[in-house]
Amino acid sequence: MTSARRIIVALDFPTVGEAEAIVDRLGDAGQSYKLGPELLTATGPALATRLFAEGKDVFLDLKLFEIPASVAGAVRAAGRLGATMVTVHAMAGTRIMKAAVEAAAEYPQLRIIALTVVTSLTDADLAELGLNATTEEQVIRLARLAQRAGCHGVVASPRDASLLRAELGPDALIVTPGVMLRAELASGTATEHVRPADPAAAIRAGATHIVIGRSLTRAPDPAAVLAHVREELRS
Repeated sequence: MTSARRIIVALDFPTVGEAEAIVDRLGDAGQSYKLGPELLTATGPALATRLFAEGKDVFLDLKLFEIPASVAGAVRAAGRLGATMVTVHAMAGTRIMKAAVEAAAEYPQLRIIALTVVTSLTDADLAELGLNATTEEQVIRLARLAQRAGCHGVVASPRDASLLRAELGPDALIVTPGVMLRAELASGTATEHVRPADPAAAIRAGATHIVIGRSLTRAPDPAAVLAHVREELRS
């Protein structure tokens, strides 16, 4: 896997025009993109289709949590669009994750990635939900469940990546949002992610992919930021 494809650019925008502007500015350097609920709800699947046609990796962050038949149908729709990754909630349980994995089998490029604990949640948030576990304990518990269900990998905080790599073995995909530039972390830049890390730290910890959003997409020169991150991952 090239370093370019390990860096997933999060297109968290309300309009397709803003998202396409970033894709155009990054050009050939941008190889992997995440499309989430905001953009997909506002604009539909046209951008995903365009990215696939241009040979990009397309991560549809759908966070599926529905009855098995509905989840399977959504996964097949994503496969037809050319998606390379789709997320399903591990909290949805084994039957739903298995339904997603079985549906994805029809599309050789498609991987099912189980969301463990949303990276904005804290131990207190889990307690509010009636879960008697720390975020770390819950991440590991759900990751084990996802692996038994046949998922290709998990989404988790970069701070959890080392534990997950030890638990899941060398082949599992570990996708880490909550990635920020080292300078931003040092300066205390505000973020909704409670367990962030810089790109190199996430990869050293065991992540196969990092998801980077505003640090890159809101930068004056997104292409320069992407080049910097790629160089950081090579060193």
